[in-house]
Amino acid sequence: MKGQLVIAGLGPGPEGWVTPAATEAVAAADIILGYTPYVNRITARPGQVLEASDNREELARAERALALAAGGSRVVVVSGGDPGVFAMAAAVYEAVESNPASVEDVDIRVEPGVTAMLAAAARIGAPLGHDFCAISLSDNLKSWTTIEKRLRLAAEADFVIALYNPASKARPQQIRKAFEILSAVLPPETIVVFARAVGRPDEEIDVATLARAPEMPCDMRTLVIIGSQATRQVRSPDGRAWVYTPRAERR
Repeated sequence: MKGQLVIAGLGPGPEGWVTPAATEAVAAADIILGYTPYVNRITARPGQVLEASDNREELARAERALALAAGGSRVVVVSGGDPGVFAMAAAVYEAVESNPASVEDVDIRVEPGVTAMLAAAARIGAPLGHDFCAISLSDNLKSWTTIEKRLRLAAEADFVIALYNPASKARPQQIRKAFEILSAVLPPETIVVFARAVGRPDEEIDVATLARAPEMPCDMRTLVIIGSQATRQVRSPDGRAWVYTPRAERR
């Protein structure tokens, strides 16, 4: 019997931001694997098995999921946000590349989710309205030299930049180093958005300038958006404010 492997995105947190397709895949699964905080968001139905594991066990989790699916099970690997953005979909296909025979009897697909930068952008307005890029500040799988180069070049190209994994207990200074690199290229009045725990009860959205950004609190639950030189803040007469980047380039 052919097994099934679905890599599904659970979005940033609220149930309303999980796609019906991802919800259906989770409901139909025999076995669900994922990083512990994501698996904890699922209430198992009778007979359904949940397997939680640590954050740095992505490849082992992917190999385990492929083996279970090859045995005929309906398997779902869950990610927060979108599984294709710094998440489990790439790990699964890395495992497939290492062992192509692992998918011989497996139907495999990815169900997308709402990634953190889209959720954060929606909360604050439309900062991703023109060209943008996403960079993870984690140097677990790439060198800090590579991160520095990408930050500098993205700033020189005047992209809006979404920063994932900005700070952790093990590397609290990297976000400040990132701001130093960006400040060498971008003006101090560049808009910076700090979106923490978007969609959760403890959600916090703050807007600062690049000059003030190093003073702002930031952790692994924070998504940071660095505006381009065209990004601006607009206000309504009653005091509401939004950040957006115009669709058209100034000429």
